This record gives sequence, C-alpha cells and structure tokens, in this order.
Amino acid sequence: MARVLGRADVQRLLSIPETIAAVRDALAAADLGQAVTPAPFALHLPESDGELHVKGAWLKGAPVFAVKTATGFYRNPVLGLPVGGGMSLAFDTQTGRLNTLIADGGLLTELRTAAAGAVAADLLARPKARTAAVIGTGGQARYQLRALLEVRPIQQVKVWGRRPEAARQYAQEMATAGVSVTVAATAREAVEPAEVVITATSASQPLVEARWLAPGAHITAVGADMPHKQELHPHILPAADKYVPDSIQAAAECGELHHALDAGVFDAASVHGELPALASGRRPGRTSDDEITVADLTGLGIQDAAIAVLATRLAEQQDAGRDLPLGDW
Repeated sequence: MARVLGRADVQRLLSIPETIAAVRDALAAADLGQAVTPAPFALHLPESDGELHVKGAWLKGAPVFAVKTATGFYRNPVLGLPVGGGMSLAFDTQTGRLNTLIADGGLLTELRTAAAGAVAADLLARPKARTAAVIGTGGQARYQLRALLEVRPIQQVKVWGRRPEAARQYAQEMATAGVSVTVAATAREAVEPAEVVITATSASQPLVEARWLAPGAHITAVGADMPHKQELHPHILPAADKYVPDSIQAAAECGELHHALDAGVFDAASVHGELPALASGRRPGRTSDDEITVADLTGLGIQDAAIAVLATRLAEQQDAGRDLPLGDW
C-alpha cells in the first residue's frame, strides 16, 4: 500500500513557514555534501506552449527520496484550466517501495519555489525592506509574495502584469495578506521604488532593466527555467553587487545567467556564490544597505526532496490521505 495525498491534503498539512525552514535546511545540506541531486530533465512543447520538468533528490539520512514532475501549459487559462500541474513520488530508501504519491496538481512546486525565494530574500534583501514590486500575476506571483511576507516587513506592493484585469484581480486577492497592493501601469513604475523585486512570469523577453533599480534593491527572479525564458535584461547581472543563482550550471543553461553569458556582458567567475552556499553560511549574503543583489532561481531537486519529506512525515503523523494498493508491493 502507498499513501496518496491530494491537493487539499497538502494545503492542510503544509504551512509556508515550515516549508521555508525545510527548504533552507535542504539547501544548506546540499552545500555541505549531505544530498544526492541528479541532473534535471526538461521537455519543451512549443506547439502547445507547454513544458515538463522532472527533478529529484535524496537528503542523506531521510527515510524517503523524491522524484517530482511539474508541467506548465501557458495557454490553459483560455481553456479554463490551471497553468501548472504535476505530482511527486516519495520512495522508501531501504526498499525502493513507493511510500507516498502526492497528487497535488503542482502545489508543491509552487510552495518550494516560493520557499526558495523567501530564503534568497532573507539572505539578500535589506532587513527592513518595506516596499516590493511583483512582476507577474499567476500562482507563483502569489506564493512568492506570501513567502516574502514571512521574512521581511513588507507594507506596500506594486504589481504589474501583461493583462491589466489579471493585475487588478491579483491586487484584490493579495490585499487580504495584510499589505497594500496597487496596480502599476508599467513594469518600470512598479520596479523603480521597490526594495524587493519579484519576477514570476513565463516571459521570453526582458521585462526589467538595470537602470530602473534603486540603490539597495534585491531581485528574486524565478521565471527563467528554460533556455527560451528571460525576465531580466542581461545588463542587470554586471550591475549587481552580488549575483546569486541556485545553481551556476543550471542558470548557465536555462536561467538569467544563460542570457548574460550569451550577450557577453557577464562571466561565471563573477558569480558571488550559489544559494546553497549562502544558506549554509559558507558565503555571505547582503553586507550593506546599498548593495544591489540578484537571486536567479531555476529550481533544484533538493527543494522537491525537502518538501516531499516534510509532507510525508506530516501525513504519517496526522494520518492524512488514503491508501492505494500497489499489486505485489
């Protein structure tokens, strides 16, 4: 028998603070050599504007290892369907038996990505930051802001999206989180006064320019996880005092670093450090209020392993989900 958790189970079991803590610990563990993380797999379906990502990892000592699939089909809203989907599989490390199937429809990906964004902001944004810009109006734009509010005292937010009606809906929904959210007419209007900038879109052309950034601004960019995606102008990276990807290799292949390298305006030797090294304390985060910092997050399998371990443990403790027969197993 394997335990099956649905989206409602995940929503009930996992809190954002617990998820942030789990992802922070996993990133630090990865930097200290306490994780096994194979290369991810990605599939792009341009005809349907869709993509598939497969990632997995094992935190050494954890009772399960995880494999996660995540889909993004960006024409789905026209069909009345959600953009993101996916599920996670947690396997017993002693037998290989499927321990838990987490059929969450992509919620774990939203949570773990937002958690990594919060970890990055906690390490790189001004400690007393009160203003933020959100570029994007989808699910990840919502989760990123909710997670950011756990680590910074944000009071005012400006949101910009390509569809004004979606931005207005975002502002109405996110105002319930206890912050003032207004709609900006342009991305520049949102970014220029912001101490923290979140970009969470599927854009394939730059949306944010270096000259818009205020001294001391921090950017968390999460949209570029395929080679054709891009949210930041390449000149932002050399303009930053600290550029921090979650993985240099992944960012060079499919993140914002990829585009800066192609443009010839930045080189990998100028990377301040990877996010796991900051999480472990091996590399410093922000050291002055005037630094411009950038976190380039493509998503790591260790995040998926961390949140799958957390969900599996909480499900066992609370006897959540239902059992699924698995034949000979």
